[in-house]
Amino acid sequence: MSSDSSSFEVTGCEVRYFGPHKTISGRVTGVVRVLIEERFMGNVSRYPLDLKVKADVGSVSADEVRTALLTHAAHQVNRLKARHGDKLPVAAE
Repeated sequence: MSSDSSSFEVTGCEVRYFGPHKTISGRVTGVVRVLIEERFMGNVSRYPLDLKVKADVGSVSADEVRTALLTHAAHQVNRLKARHGDKLPVAAE
């Protein structure tokens, strides 16, 4: 299997909702929906992935909150993508 036969791509993302944390002042929590397209061994899978996100932003505008939450989601997706790309060890023959 070559590395060209699989891929993992983000095709879209949106902040679904957000609001203040119930007990921690200055923290905002929410959900970001990320649309994933994955290709593996000739099969294509498309699915949404809802990520719980948070940001300690204090009192800022809604646009800045959305940016902070999308940044946290991007960090989560990058970690997932890194694990997805790791090669499994192959036994010596």
